[in-house]
Amino acid sequence: MSTSSQGAAAHLQRLVGEGNLDSVLQRLKPQHHPLPARFTGATSLSRASVEQRWGILAAAPASPERSTTIAAARAVLDPASAANVSGAADASASVHSNLAPYARNIEYAVGTVQLPIGIAGPLRINGSCTAGDFYVPLATTEAALVASYQRGAMLISEAGGCAAALLAEGVTRAPGLVFETVAQAGAFIAWAVTQEEAFAVVAASTTRHGRLTRTRMTVEGNHVYLSFEYLTGDAAGQNMVTLATDAICDYIVRCAPIKPRRIFVEANLSGDKKACTQSFQSVRGKKVCAEVIVPDELIRKRLHTTAADIAEYWAMTVLGGVISGTIGVQGHYANGLAALFIATGQDAACVSEAAVGITRFQLQGDGSLYACVTLPNLIVGTVGGGTGLPTQAACLDILGLRGAGHARSLAEVAAALALAGELSIVGALSAGEFAQAHRKLARRAPAPSTPSAA
Repeated sequence: MSTSSQGAAAHLQRLVGEGNLDSVLQRLKPQHHPLPARFTGATSLSRASVEQRWGILAAAPASPERSTTIAAARAVLDPASAANVSGAADASASVHSNLAPYARNIEYAVGTVQLPIGIAGPLRINGSCTAGDFYVPLATTEAALVASYQRGAMLISEAGGCAAALLAEGVTRAPGLVFETVAQAGAFIAWAVTQEEAFAVVAASTTRHGRLTRTRMTVEGNHVYLSFEYLTGDAAGQNMVTLATDAICDYIVRCAPIKPRRIFVEANLSGDKKACTQSFQSVRGKKVCAEVIVPDELIRKRLHTTAADIAEYWAMTVLGGVISGTIGVQGHYANGLAALFIATGQDAACVSEAAVGITRFQLQGDGSLYACVTLPNLIVGTVGGGTGLPTQAACLDILGLRGAGHARSLAEVAAALALAGELSIVGALSAGEFAQAHRKLARRAPAPSTPSAA
């Protein structure tokens, strides 16, 4: 990354402010004075452990930016527990009792984060794996977001619903192997291509729900990348495929006639938690498309624009995406996916790869609008991970998709939600209402609190 000399000078001036460059450089040097106390017992949720953590926070050096008082303890508790907190002991006891359901999901726990949940829907989906009218829970702090998805959901539903289709599924893990020479790498490949069945047996020994379905191999000099693709049932499957791949790596070390000098369980070829171009040639998680044809009169009524204007605006955004170098072409998948993932206990970091895809708007001969989204990297599950936590399980219950047998349906809901968001945001931008909507919803005065009945 480069900058102009004028830009560099202006940035330095902002950093230095009223001080001098030497003081800024001094702050950047390593500091070796003793560290404050650290937390211990990473997975413990005992009252003593929670008390210890809050004690450390309370004893931390005070500053105007840091609050480790009882007010902070109340803030990370649910309202019912917070009302009973009057001291550190009360705080730790309340945290301890409320964190019990989270024991398998957190380390060094001190409390929970509370987020508002809104509902977008009904969203009518006519899918290959699910069908019905869905009320979609979205956890977000961004004003106007739920309202936008609600508008898109109603547009889709009034048009008869969107079709949604699961196109492919599979979760990858890509170990890397280091050999002395490319000749050794080639000899290893000659052995590895005979071992796919053995690899599958080894993987199956680590899980009842996962299955190795495909192995691909990439050679770069004396490096070999093995891409293992798994079906993971109704789990998102990130941990499942890691453990299965680790077992295969152990098998390779034991049995390969050409031993790798080093072997790493993941060598950054899988696309895990990052946007990459290989998404469009394969799948990571579940690949889903959703489409709807919306009559022009309905677009005029609900979006205050026309099908022709939306198609023209979309064509310009495609070129904008090409010029800026985006991977895929879409408006704001990340908004809806992040809110849905948090609400339903998915791995929120997977939004970094799930929010890659293609949105397409096409004007039909009869003046209607064809709208379609394709998302190749939906890492979602309805069992395991955070899906069993109290709030997240409740949100899956709202969808009717809690537990085994529903992961594919959740992926289709996610794609339909993305389609709703694309229709709404493109409608607002083509109608010139985007800023107006944010001004109205994001800057509205907070609602007055209602006193509780005594």
